[in-house]
Amino acid sequence: MKPLPLAARAGEIAPFRVMEILARAKALEAAGRDVIHLEIGEPDFATPAPIVEAGVRALRDGHTHYTGALGLIELREAIAAFHATRWNAPVDAARVIVTPGASGALLLALGLLAGPDDEVLMADPGYPCNRHFARFCEARTVSVPVDAATGFQLTRDLVAAYATPATRAVLVASPSNPTGTVMPFDELARIRDWCAERRIALIVDEIYLALTYDGGEHSAAVWDDVFVVNSFSKYFLMTGWRLGWLVAPAWAMPALERLAQNLFLAAPTPAQHAARAAFKPGTLALLEARKAELRQRRDYLLPALRGLGFAIPVAPQGAFYLYADCSRFDADSQSLADRLLAQAGVAVTPGLDFGAHRAAQHLRIAYTQPLARLNEAVDRLKRFVQA
Repeated sequence: MKPLPLAARAGEIAPFRVMEILARAKALEAAGRDVIHLEIGEPDFATPAPIVEAGVRALRDGHTHYTGALGLIELREAIAAFHATRWNAPVDAARVIVTPGASGALLLALGLLAGPDDEVLMADPGYPCNRHFARFCEARTVSVPVDAATGFQLTRDLVAAYATPATRAVLVASPSNPTGTVMPFDELARIRDWCAERRIALIVDEIYLALTYDGGEHSAAVWDDVFVVNSFSKYFLMTGWRLGWLVAPAWAMPALERLAQNLFLAAPTPAQHAARAAFKPGTLALLEARKAELRQRRDYLLPALRGLGFAIPVAPQGAFYLYADCSRFDADSQSLADRLLAQAGVAVTPGLDFGAHRAAQHLRIAYTQPLARLNEAVDRLKRFVQA
């Protein structure tokens, strides 16, 4: 049978290049090569035992049926309490939706807010799926070029300069992927006020917020008119459990619940029960220890890469990425990533995954390996650039 015609959106949503890099790295490993994985945005740590045990217990106790579309009330209450205690952001549990990963939360928010001919502003470079979610909702992404001058973050002035009468939402991420930079709270407040005055929605991606190393963690959930996305994947080390959440304005909840009912019914039930253990003091202590290890890795790899000639003008304050200007070695980040994998056995992500603004001049390097492996990666990179 000949292939059927595809919807236009299917052809316009680009592949995630890092997954191709990962597949080739796995093939090299299967052939006996040693590859150091610095490409995937996933911590190498296992999910903490208390979370795993809670998930196993949920399965044994028969918690395998649907929950309500908004998620377990006990988990929503725990998320709301976490916002209040960690970020001094009082949140009513009635405004929390548990979703299948942060991707589910972003899809809900954009599905609610954006449609044909609407525009969504976001930073370039930025997480690629955000613009693809907007396209899936038939909206247009307005990619705003950002660089070291603004810490690779949007500013109110940039938002005002790129907004049009079609702008329906502004999406910011702090800390960001791929740069790891944090938006200052006063700038976030300026963007929020600008959006509120014009009845434009503000969506804040806080997926890496609890992995902020320098300075205080500040959540946009202090305002009750902002859409705040978070995840159990990164700080809580639950990538494969596929669980996230959305904090939304009260007026949006009925429509969001209808969307959730129809798009995914509910988040995975065993994962929700497991996540309740994520907020226990003992688990949080384990997570903070892992966070400290990630900071040590950053503090090693950042000067090491700079010493090799990679330009990293802004030190990342959070997440677990370094966004490195590699133009000294190759004008094409895809070509360089391919050569690093084939010749040095180091897997990294080309900047082309994250937008168009100077993307060919950058690599994203994830410090998601132990210090010994990072040291080996630096040695391999040194031999590569000096060859």
